[in-house]
Amino acid sequence: MTVFIDDFSMPFVNLWGDQITLEITRQLIEARGFYFLTKDDRGYYKSIEGLQFLAAMNHPGGGRNDIPHRLKRHFFAINMTPPSQRSIENIYGRILEVLFNPKKYSYEVTQMRVPLIDATITIWDAVKRRLLPSPAKFHYTFTIRELARVFQGICKVAAQPEFKAIEKCLNIKEKIKPELYLIGLWRHECERTFVDKLINNADKKTFSDMLDKITKEKFRDTLGFDDE
Repeated sequence: MTVFIDDFSMPFVNLWGDQITLEITRQLIEARGFYFLTKDDRGYYKSIEGLQFLAAMNHPGGGRNDIPHRLKRHFFAINMTPPSQRSIENIYGRILEVLFNPKKYSYEVTQMRVPLIDATITIWDAVKRRLLPSPAKFHYTFTIRELARVFQGICKVAAQPEFKAIEKCLNIKEKIKPELYLIGLWRHECERTFVDKLINNADKKTFSDMLDKITKEKFRDTLGFDDE
């Protein structure tokens, strides 16, 4: 049987630098069993065989612990690095290229593909660098999943038949540029994805300031900001 252990580094570290749960795990791996602690059977050994162990953990730091070397030596370690920015641009660029088909949408909509990708990657990278995890905020991990959720939200809206009707309505009735609608949609998806993880108003204010700054930088021409 294969035993998968997630968040391997999470157990609490006591005053002596030990993680009790991991020491029990190490005993099971090394000794392949446990001793009974109940009064009647105390001292008897329970042998457990035929187990394979697979574990996963984040890199140490930012409130996350490392695991002891005496336990780590039992595993073959594989480091999974995140994809490069160029790879991310290629992946989501292709998705949005297919979605924003020039045969279906106006040039004002299709030209938003590149700035949307650039802005999303920028805000994702900024959040990872600024809002770091800590013991009280151990869930502040912003991986490529969050990046995918932003694009997924945009794609779900843009893929609907109603989006084409919205584009026409904005131009004819409301006199609102479709590209401004897309920027608003992008901001909404960023807030839905990232802010839902934040636990206090200070962090939410930090994200809001970053979002406003990146919006002005990446959509300067669309929003009509001057160089100042």
